[in-house]
Amino acid sequence: MKKIPLKSMVVCAMLTAVAVVLDRFVPALFTDTYKITFTFVPVVVAAILYGPWGGAAVWGLADLIGAILFPRGVYFPGFTVTSALKGALFGWFLHKKGAKFFPHVVVPTLVNNFVIGLAIDTLWIAILYSSKTYWGYFVGRIPQFAAITAMNLILIPLLEKFCGTLNRHVKL
Repeated sequence: MKKIPLKSMVVCAMLTAVAVVLDRFVPALFTDTYKITFTFVPVVVAAILYGPWGGAAVWGLADLIGAILFPRGVYFPGFTVTSALKGALFGWFLHKKGAKFFPHVVVPTLVNNFVIGLAIDTLWIAILYSSKTYWGYFVGRIPQFAAITAMNLILIPLLEKFCGTLNRHVKL
C-alpha cells in the first residue's frame, strides 16, 4: 500500500475544515428544499491536487463532521456516501488532466449535480421526509441544481488555473 505524504494529509484536513465552515457557517441560500453553498470549492481543489481519494475524503469527511458537530436535522449516511462519490468523480476527471472544459469540467459537473445530487440525494430526502413524493421533491430541486451547475461551470476552470499556479510555487 502506498504511503500518503504528511503534507497531503494536512492540506486535505485544512480543506475539509474549510468545507465544513463553508457548509455550516457561511451565509448561503438555504431553505427546506434548497441549499446553494460554495462547499464544492475546497473539494474541487482537493480533487485537482490529490485525485479521487482526496476529493472523496474531503467531501465525505466534511459532510460527516458537519453533520455530527453542527447538525441541521437527522444524520443519514446516504448523504455522506453520495458526497464522497461526488468528490471522487471530480478527482477522476480533474486530477492531472489539464484545463479542458469538455469533458473534464462539464461531465463531472453534470453527473454530480443531476444524477447524484438531484436524483440520488432527492431519494434520500424522500426517504427521510416522506411528506411529499419523490417527484415533488425532484421537480422542486431542479432550480437549485441549475444554479449550482452554473456556479461549477464558471468556478472550476478558475480553480484549475489557481491550483496549477499554486502547485508550481508550493509543490502540494
